[in-house]
Amino acid sequence: MTKPPIGSYTPDVVATKAGVEGLLIGAYSMLDGVGGAGTAVPGGGTWVSAGSNWVYGGVCADDAHKGSDPGDQPDIVSLMTWSESSTNNYLEGKWEAMYDAVQRANEVMRELRLAKDIVAADTVELVSEARFLRAFYMMELKKMYGNVPYVDESVTYIAGNWRVPNSTDVNANNAEVWPKIEADINYAASNLPEKQSDIGRANKWAAECLLAKAYMFQQKYSDALPLLTTIIANGKTAKGDKYALLPKYSDNFNAATKNGPESVFAAQNSVNDGSGAANANDGDVLNFDYQGPIGCCGFNQPSYSLVNAFKTDASGYAMPDTYNSSNLKNDQGLKSSDPYTPDNTTPVDPRLDRTVGRRGIPYQDWGINPGFVWVRNQASAGPYLPIKNVPYKSQIGVYTDKSSWTPGYTAININLIRFADVLLWAAECEVEVGSLANALADVNLVRARAANAADFVPGSVANYKVSPYATGFFTDQATARKYVQFERRIELGMEGQRFFDLVRWGTAATELNAYVAHEVSSGYTLIQGATFKPTSVYFAIPQQEIDASTIAGKPTLTQNPGY
Repeated sequence: MTKPPIGSYTPDVVATKAGVEGLLIGAYSMLDGVGGAGTAVPGGGTWVSAGSNWVYGGVCADDAHKGSDPGDQPDIVSLMTWSESSTNNYLEGKWEAMYDAVQRANEVMRELRLAKDIVAADTVELVSEARFLRAFYMMELKKMYGNVPYVDESVTYIAGNWRVPNSTDVNANNAEVWPKIEADINYAASNLPEKQSDIGRANKWAAECLLAKAYMFQQKYSDALPLLTTIIANGKTAKGDKYALLPKYSDNFNAATKNGPESVFAAQNSVNDGSGAANANDGDVLNFDYQGPIGCCGFNQPSYSLVNAFKTDASGYAMPDTYNSSNLKNDQGLKSSDPYTPDNTTPVDPRLDRTVGRRGIPYQDWGINPGFVWVRNQASAGPYLPIKNVPYKSQIGVYTDKSSWTPGYTAININLIRFADVLLWAAECEVEVGSLANALADVNLVRARAANAADFVPGSVANYKVSPYATGFFTDQATARKYVQFERRIELGMEGQRFFDLVRWGTAATELNAYVAHEVSSGYTLIQGATFKPTSVYFAIPQQEIDASTIAGKPTLTQNPGY
């Protein structure tokens, strides 16, 4: 007698509406990057494929230092110095996780064809959500690796067609893969409802925003602008709330205020739900203080350059040309027992202390940040701490998991697209089509929210000053472009976006090589000698995947140039 393997499901078992819905939830579950095979790579963990992209989007750019001790998680060092090899385990982990996610979306479409209890309307809804998710995951792969194989539901291991080739080069891949991603999103946008019964599901407007993002990565500004204009005027969350900026910037990073009108699409995290923290934000679990409130593990420390970017002039305006001419006062080289008074005269954007933990400034509701004692290795990685992923003291045990070894397993969502993102994409498009006044208006909406004194850190001695720009401030296209791009830097700091923004703008080499010089001169020697090259815009395709793609002695996957 033949028995099915224990713990696995055959297609006939899941070929029901309930079964397909379960498969769809499994596809959604990969939005946080955790699950499947990706975390099983040697030396890896949930952080190698984290949905926040803190390694690839932040540490590999100018947002953050690796943190911790120099030898801890050594694969990150070669990534952040743009010297990684194709055998880097982090790259294998991210690749595996994202293609696992793609295949989960594909499995939904394969199985629903076998189900007998799914009506036509449900079929359209399920396919729309699955194609949305497939497009999202393919975009993650595209922006990281450049030349990637597009995998649809016809590809299976059983069919023997899983060694899908990529293209001859990135340009050819752009022509082949972007239209397929766009087709998936267009189908979703045309068929998804405006309102969903479950908050975390994609709706029509989330799909429209994802399409706009695809256009931004292709520099299709004239296509993106009318779409973004419609979204800004009419877009709604899956709950049915009209898109809007939250009054308080910090509420975007608070588990108690998540899924508000600014949340376009997010990885949903929950705790104390019987899953043993499996539904918490696992990918960011290393990114807290070391001997402070959370106690693990000192990674993802904000850079000197990021902190300096929040300096403003006497009018409360950003200073993209001069911000890095000197470092904002900090406690580098000082122990917590050494006297220190934070700068209380230099004007700074109040978003600074909602993005970065600094000595002498209140750290959420945990009290005054004492500096050195909370930092894993100040001498190596600098004096700053992340804060956007940090729970409040009053939330411990409520929005942090009580069954885990650390309160670092939190219910804070990962913001994948938020409305500020949309406004700043629109500003970019307005600049590129020459509508500078409209670009200024979009940027000023974001800056006006930042100026809300109700969100200034209570008890801080910092001199907070930020203002919308005066009418006519964007005098020419080059000036406008510079200030719009800089606004993305400070609004989205430590959110895993920076590397990919620099690459799509074509400014990565200029910005990141200047960053290396500045950080090394400030004492961050772990990146000494690093050079961002033209080929560094895409990460290496994992060698393990190239080897596995071999047919008749020849790989079907082509490595990116420079590796």
